[in-house]
Amino acid sequence: QVQLVESGGGLVQPGGSLRLSCAASGIIFSISAMGWYRQAPGKQRELVASIISGGRTNYAYSVKGRFTISMDNAKNTVYLQMNSLKPEDTAVYYCWCRYQGNNYWGQGTQVTVSS
Repeated sequence: QVQLVESGGGLVQPGGSLRLSCAASGIIFSISAMGWYRQAPGKQRELVASIISGGRTNYAYSVKGRFTISMDNAKNTVYLQMNSLKPEDTAVYYCWCRYQGNNYWGQGTQVTVSS
């Protein structure tokens, strides 16, 4: 059974940085893609960034140039480096994994950007 465990959320001041990590367990074959979504109160869940097994990345327009996604294939772990954080980045961030034709989600980690 595939499980995703996230870490790294918290409270940070505007302009600060955070690094999220998500480790996948129960993986036997190669992961197709991993990524991060977020959901702010009263809003729909949206894609933040994704990375496929070949290394190609995709970012939401609102985070381009500030966030960087990377993946350690050997550890089945995806990272999201978030710099220059803004109050509008406040949300619950969910890890996502595409594996063997199925989608898997983490439990979510809260990121709050506030002074």
